[in-house]
Amino acid sequence: MLENSLEDRRREQRLIRVRTLVSAVLVALALVLILLRLLHLQSTRYEYFSVLSKDNRVKIQPVPPARGLIFDTQGVLLADNRPSFSLEITIEKVEDLERTIAELAQLIAIDEKDRARFERLKRQRMRFQAVPIRLNLTPAEVARFAVDRHRFSGVNVHAELIRTYPKNDLTAHVLGYVGRINESELASIDKGNYAGTNFIGKGGVEKAHEEVLHGQVGYQQVEVNARGRILRTLENTPPEPGQDLYLYLDIALQQIATEALGERRGSVVAIDPRNGGVLALVSQPSFNPNLFVEGISQSDYNALLHSPDKPLYNRAVRGQYPPGSTVKPFIALGGLTTGTVNSKQGTYCSGAFSLPGHSHRFRCWRRKGHRTVSMQAAIVQSCDVYFYSLANQMGIDKLHGFMSQFGFGTRTGIDVAGELPGLLPSREWKKRVRKQPWYPGETLIVGIGQGAFLATPIQLAVATATMANRGHFIQPRLAYASRIPGAETARRFPEISHQLDVGDRHDWDVIIDAMAQVVESPQGTAKRIRSSQYRIAGKTGTSQVFTVGQKDTYDASKIPERMRDHALFIAFAPVDDPRIAVAVLVENGEHGSSTAAPIARQVLDAYLGGSRLTASMGGAHGD
Repeated sequence: MLENSLEDRRREQRLIRVRTLVSAVLVALALVLILLRLLHLQSTRYEYFSVLSKDNRVKIQPVPPARGLIFDTQGVLLADNRPSFSLEITIEKVEDLERTIAELAQLIAIDEKDRARFERLKRQRMRFQAVPIRLNLTPAEVARFAVDRHRFSGVNVHAELIRTYPKNDLTAHVLGYVGRINESELASIDKGNYAGTNFIGKGGVEKAHEEVLHGQVGYQQVEVNARGRILRTLENTPPEPGQDLYLYLDIALQQIATEALGERRGSVVAIDPRNGGVLALVSQPSFNPNLFVEGISQSDYNALLHSPDKPLYNRAVRGQYPPGSTVKPFIALGGLTTGTVNSKQGTYCSGAFSLPGHSHRFRCWRRKGHRTVSMQAAIVQSCDVYFYSLANQMGIDKLHGFMSQFGFGTRTGIDVAGELPGLLPSREWKKRVRKQPWYPGETLIVGIGQGAFLATPIQLAVATATMANRGHFIQPRLAYASRIPGAETARRFPEISHQLDVGDRHDWDVIIDAMAQVVESPQGTAKRIRSSQYRIAGKTGTSQVFTVGQKDTYDASKIPERMRDHALFIAFAPVDDPRIAVAVLVENGEHGSSTAAPIARQVLDAYLGGSRLTASMGGAHGD
């Protein structure tokens, strides 16, 4: 018994020694492996973990640049950056959030929309990050909070620069507006340069000159703790502010043109023929661009979007209308240039024109006809039959080739986003788009600016300026220079121009004199806007919204207002030294002579210093 007990004890001791030895070996091996791993990490992976550690404590934060300002030709501020104040709460610094918000609501109005936005943003941010509870505080609200600020731990007023447009709807279609960057824009912009920036130009000059106005983003290196809280700033690279932009636009003339157009839907464009500068660009009705900067409400947006007057639609550069009789001087010049007719050649107007071998009658606006008219008389009295005959003699190929030189059918290149090209129909266009041949009767319709022929108000203004310049085409521009804030000199944008190889001096004299007689002759369609202080060259126009049947008579009293003819007028002045060219379009205004021409006269008077047009001077017959 005793021997067995001793034997068992020795066996247990040996087993314990073996286990101890094995454990010691395993521990030693583990220590060796750990040491080898540490050696590996220290010697071969040092750089990797050093960078990783630094990234955990040092962050790069973007600093957005201040957007460049926009001024008119007289230095009037059109687009500014104003401080916007918001009330923000840092959650971790507030003991009782609900009670804090309730007490804040006694000082500053906080509605359900504010609370809903706060709850949404609160879920997206860390507890140490500030969350806005109210945006756009008034100065009175900021002052009221400042008095009781000591009562609200973790609540602060945050200031940032927000775009603002002091002239409101007066410049909406010229400048456009800035708004929050959407997904499609995010895919096309330089994300690095827009880091920390929520806004981008959404139309007009703001979008066309985005690169100049935006500037270059800055950066600051900050040290943060494990939770991302900023402890200190290590390095700072300041942003480069956007350049200020200077426009040819004269805001006083813009105001006068807008008031002249009044409540009517339409557009007024005025250009300086000497440099292509756009003096006024009006589209009515308009809208307040400030509504869009920080996010327009759905109800306000729906009201604008679904309005039958289409206030969001920029008629000046996107409105495509039949130009009507305003193109007759250009077509007459085409007849002279191509040798199709001479200025003395007469055409008999019986009140209608028919193609040889066809019974269809293309009617003149004057049912009784104009009898025999020369080129000048045809322009002065706007005789349709003369231009039916001229267009038929020229043919669509010559007609298209000549008119395209004045910019019809192509974008003018104005620095306003969203411009449309209009449509100058041709044989090739119809075959490509409509899969049909061109018919001679369509040429006649193009000859009086109707049918498929479409032009924008900016195209008409540019063509008129080119006529005033006797063929010197200058690309229209709103911005003439930009300047880095603080710099002494501005950088001027280059002028883009070319000379049309069109007509000789005598041909230009014939057409321009005829346009002057439109205003000065007793038979002229715009005779009632004649000025005694300067000479005006112009042309009235009326474009159809729908086609009147062969046996039907146009009766405005029986037609809905929005189906009535559009009224147009183009002009430049003074005739001998042109300083301004104007194009006016009034939707459903019916007659260019009585509706559009007086508007142009008011713009010309404002710019050239003429006396005001009296009410008794309005009204005329024909176009």
